[in-house]
Amino acid sequence: MDGTVTAVSSSGEYTFTKPNRDSITLLAGLGVEGDVHAGATVKHRSRMAQDPTQPNLRQVHLIHAELLAELAADGFPVAPGELGENVTTTGVDLLGLPVGTLLHLGGGAVVEVTGLRNPCVQIDAFQDGLLKKVISRDAAGNVVRRAGIMGVVRRGGVVRPGDAVRIQLPTSPHRPLERV
Repeated sequence: MDGTVTAVSSSGEYTFTKPNRDSITLLAGLGVEGDVHAGATVKHRSRMAQDPTQPNLRQVHLIHAELLAELAADGFPVAPGELGENVTTTGVDLLGLPVGTLLHLGGGAVVEVTGLRNPCVQIDAFQDGLLKKVISRDAAGNVVRRAGIMGVVRRGGVVRPGDAVRIQLPTSPHRPLERV
């Protein structure tokens, strides 16, 4: 169940895509150093407009490289960082993790999984039709979100491509991921 970091990305500006970096530094309780979404309180524009005092449950955005490969096979080439994620992984079923899972990244950083990213229309502005590939409905009519997961930094540290991802599940009962 453990995996690998394949790319790390950050941006100090409100841009949809984030450039890949040689490394990122995670800061406990804040997020990715120098990233526009870092902070103890919400930094996502629509959420700041609603209530800027809300805790930031979206400090780190993670996407699995397997999704990017699937999208490319469907005619939507997407490189790491282009959907705004900070960490791209391989070998980890991110969407199947429960709330509260601890992801140990590299030599010391720890991210606690808080929930699912809620894909927005900016994804279609990036590539027309892509939104329907990352959000859909299951047979029962429930919304299925596949654009990655969000987390908060519990322990800071440097994260680089090639670093190990070790998964520490929370105690049972496990709560499934919901949008945050």
